[in-house]
This record gives sequence, structure tokens and C-alpha cells, in this order.
Amino acid sequence: MRTRLADIAREAGVSSATVDRVLNDRPGVKEHTRQHVLTVARRLGLISGPAQQPDLRLAFLLPQGTNTFIKMLRAQIEQQAQAFAGVATQVETIEGFDPAVLSERLSELNGQIDGLGVIALDHPIVREALRKLASSGVQIVTLCSDIQNVPRVAYVGTDNRQAGRLAGYVMGRFLRQTAAKVALFAGSLSYRGHQEREMGFRQVLHEEFPGVEVVEVREMLDDREKAYRETLALLDRHPDLAAIYNVGGGSYGIGRALKDRGLSGRIVLIGHEATPGNKALILDGTMDAVIDQNPRVEAREALAVLSAAVRGEEYRPVPPRQHVIFRENLPDD
Repeated sequence: MRTRLADIAREAGVSSATVDRVLNDRPGVKEHTRQHVLTVARRLGLISGPAQQPDLRLAFLLPQGTNTFIKMLRAQIEQQAQAFAGVATQVETIEGFDPAVLSERLSELNGQIDGLGVIALDHPIVREALRKLASSGVQIVTLCSDIQNVPRVAYVGTDNRQAGRLAGYVMGRFLRQTAAKVALFAGSLSYRGHQEREMGFRQVLHEEFPGVEVVEVREMLDDREKAYRETLALLDRHPDLAAIYNVGGGSYGIGRALKDRGLSGRIVLIGHEATPGNKALILDGTMDAVIDQNPRVEAREALAVLSAAVRGEEYRPVPPRQHVIFRENLPDD
């Protein structure tokens, strides 16, 4: 039995003592932890009995596109949802840059779910759709990019203004110039998170590197091909461009354009997320650094806070940390 307790504890991420209390129906274990341990034990075939039927329904709406980080986040949500007992989770991707499409899908979910995690545009019709969901009892968590003035339970993501300041500081230190032209690419400035990154970036340049000038801001819709075309056009308009800061996805397209023009390693490129594609750009010297957040932590915290909110339990989410990633400290996951 000792080995079985250890097996369950390892898979469930709890202590053997907790498993012992659950299997012997002793007090001192929170109900959601108890159900989680029982689910793991059944999955391992170490106890018998019917699996618990889902008592709450969660949905996650993520934007479509070529953004690899979003795909990583989706995979983490789907994987980690299996460890939450009594929870049925669906993850959808929709046209995230169209507020009408997003608003319509939010309205369709009314009455079908108990909790919602969403990466959404900060737009009036999206805010109104979220308010209607909340008024019907749906618990809401915003992911990666926050939305103000909606009754959400929590925002799970990094401080995007801080992320922009960090990117600006790293870029300024890389440039080491009193005067330089830089460009900023964003997925969409209708995302509050992308607005906040731009604000933080501009703020630190103004404070610390006043000679660095942002000459253009372009929206890429996290599309690699659009990023590629826009970068080529940008280089034609500004042959003396010194650096690019990419707020969202599409860094692969930017890097490809720099390589095609023979500018890899000559123009500073700062982006976000240590995705496989960005790691490759860092390794070959095309990208200098990324500001990374952890999709595994964000998925876990979003699931935990939504599950607790629906069940009327208290849970304080752990904010994911931001890391500056260079070639010498690339993560292995």
C-alpha cells in the first residue's frame, strides 16, 4: 500500500499523508483536493468505483492565428484540466481580432457554462457581452490581456506595462546609441495588453534613452506572413532602422525578412515568449532577447481560480513571473 500511496501522491502533486487521509476518509483535506486525489487514484486503477461526474463546466476562448504562444497555452489548459476533478473543460479558438465575432460567441455560451477564461479585445461590445455572462452567474477570468470595468474574478497574466518597460530597457542597453530609430510591431492595439506594453516601452525610452525614436507602429494581427511583408516595407522606408520591438506574435516573419535582407544580427530584435520559433531566432543571432511568461503557470492558475470561484471557494492566483531570455539561458521547455 505504501508504494501505491507514493504513486498517487506523485501523480496528484500532493503528499503521501494527504493521500492517506483521502483514501481513509479522514478530515483535514479540502474538498477539491480530495476529489482530485480520488480521480488520480481511479485513473491509476488503484481504487475502483465510478468516476465523479463533472459538477462544473469551464470554457476557454483563445484567438486564432499563427501565434505559437497561444497554441502552447491551449495545450497546457487541455493537459492540466485533466487533473481537476469534477471539471469539464472546453477550449476554443476563434477570430480574436474581430470584436463582433467574439461578442457573438460569448452570447452563445450564456447558459452553457459556469466559468470562462478568455483572451479578449478591450472593446465596448465585448465588454457588454462579458457583463451579460457575469450577470447570469458565469465566473470570468481574463488571460494574458486584461479588460477593465467588467465583473471578472481575476486577471491571470503578467504585468504588461512592466513587460514593455523591460523590453525598452533591454533594447536601449543593446543599442548603446545616443540617437537611433526603432519600430514597434503589435498584434492588435485593441488588446489592452499590447497597449500597455507599448506604453511601458515608450515610457522607459523617454526616461532612460531619450535619443531613441519610435518611427513607426504597425499592427500584425499575429500573422507571420503579414509581419514578413510589413518588415520588408519598413526596411525600405527606413534604411537606417536600428531596432524592432515586437509586442505580440509574428516574430518568425520579422526574422525571416531580416535574414533575407542580410540584416540578421545588425538590427536589434526584441520580442515576447520563448516559443520554439523564437528560440531558433535567438540561437542563430537574429533575435537578441525575449520577455518570457510561463503558459504552464497561467493555465494552472486560470483553472484553479475558476474552479474555486464557481464552487464558492477562496483562491488567490499566483502571478506568473517575467524572465528575460537570451541565448545563454534558453529554457528547455
